Amino acid sequence: MLKVTIIGSGNVSQHLIAALQKNQNTGNEIELVQVYSRKRESITALLDSSKIVTDFNDLVEADLYIIAVSDDAIASVSDQLPFKNRLVVHTSGSVALDSLNNNNRKGVFYPLQTFTKNKEVNFKNIPICLESENSTDFRLLEKVAKSISDKVFAINSQQRKALHVAAVFVNNFTNHLYHLGNEICKDHQVPFDILKPLIQETAQKITTLSPEDAQTGPAKRNDQQTIEAHQLFLTNSNQSNIYKILTQSIQDNGKKL
Repeated sequence: MLKVTIIGSGNVSQHLIAALQKNQNTGNEIELVQVYSRKRESITALLDSSKIVTDFNDLVEADLYIIAVSDDAIASVSDQLPFKNRLVVHTSGSVALDSLNNNNRKGVFYPLQTFTKNKEVNFKNIPICLESENSTDFRLLEKVAKSISDKVFAINSQQRKALHVAAVFVNNFTNHLYHLGNEICKDHQVPFDILKPLIQETAQKITTLSPEDAQTGPAKRNDQQTIEAHQLFLTNSNQSNIYKILTQSIQDNGKKL
């Protein structure tokens, strides 16, 4: 039985707790033995309170310690762990492997997904990107990852950084564009719901087409009359600037193809 401890109680931690608990209940060989949280009450609804600790000195021995805290806190938390030569990993897409304290063996257990509290996800579909300093630790990480996900990848630090930047473009920036679209709709008393089938179809298309092949719209067609009409319509300078930048980017990409 592989014993796993999670350190942290935020979004990623809570979803990992739920995924590991679910698999543990089906007789899986991975056991979640403890969770460290500064505030016990934040996770008492997720697991037996006897497994929750609020002091690093109360951590029992485990095969794997997963630090699931904010990026800025990873190094500090790693420095506070009161043991040596155990496998300690973080869940960040952008933090370097060497940010972890040298007292312990290091690794990365990065689930590439957007997590929101109280929004259930199917962990089986979430890619988990793994990195370690040696093959033995990688096999351990792989076993834990495959117990909760069907999509497990060996990804080095540079590749992980690239994935994280790409994820900001396809997730965070895209969601911000939804926000801007919603603002435009609200300003003109149009229900944003009318756009949702379009959003869903666009996301669905890239499961079978490359982003280049899926691209449509006035910038792709070089429809200057429509582009100029849109720019005249947009009186908000922020929206107008973003429209110009993205239009130019689409047109520049078309010239390369």
